[in-house]
Amino acid sequence: MNIILLGPPGAGKGTQARILVEERNMVQLSTGDMLREARTSGTEMGKKVAAVMDAGNLVTDEIVIGLIREKLEAGGEHGGFIFDGFPRTLAQADALGQLLKEEGQTLDAVVEMQVDDDELVGRITARSTCGNCGEVYNDNTKPIPADGICTSCGEKAEFKRRADDNEESLKTRLLAYYKQTSPLLGYYYAKGNLATVNGLGEIDEVASAIKSALG
Repeated sequence: MNIILLGPPGAGKGTQARILVEERNMVQLSTGDMLREARTSGTEMGKKVAAVMDAGNLVTDEIVIGLIREKLEAGGEHGGFIFDGFPRTLAQADALGQLLKEEGQTLDAVVEMQVDDDELVGRITARSTCGNCGEVYNDNTKPIPADGICTSCGEKAEFKRRADDNEESLKTRLLAYYKQTSPLLGYYYAKGNLATVNGLGEIDEVASAIKSALG
């Protein structure tokens, strides 16, 4: 099963992707992770990525599609792919659809994690992460342990806040997300792929809703 997770910054896509990886043996394809991995890989595609990024330029859709193609053709036993952070535009959606067709694969579901913006801003400005494993904590709902030991990795950790996890930056990021993503919702709805879940429930509730959406 190949799926796309859509949702604004802080909606919990990464958390839900990890659950799908653990429960269904899926492979998460995060654009940022793929670029970082490619940059140090030494492959021809990796050299292209490094040259573009070192020059301070944006990586083209063609390069990202090339990286995804490599992942699709790598083989291995798994439960399908989760596309996280791609596509973000209609042109990227078309390119991904064409690639899957060429590889004899399908896109089985697009899950939109819907949120209330004000509530999301409140959640993200209280967010911090474990410097070791990336586990997410929240001042209100999941405070950092008093002993400073992460509940996920069990290590003494430095807990970090992103510099752009402030109200002004978040509203700018949300606006950019909605501008880019609104057309995608209509695009995938018309194709019959779109399912919507409440992204602001408890982690287990959201996971259950996604499980139901995937069937």
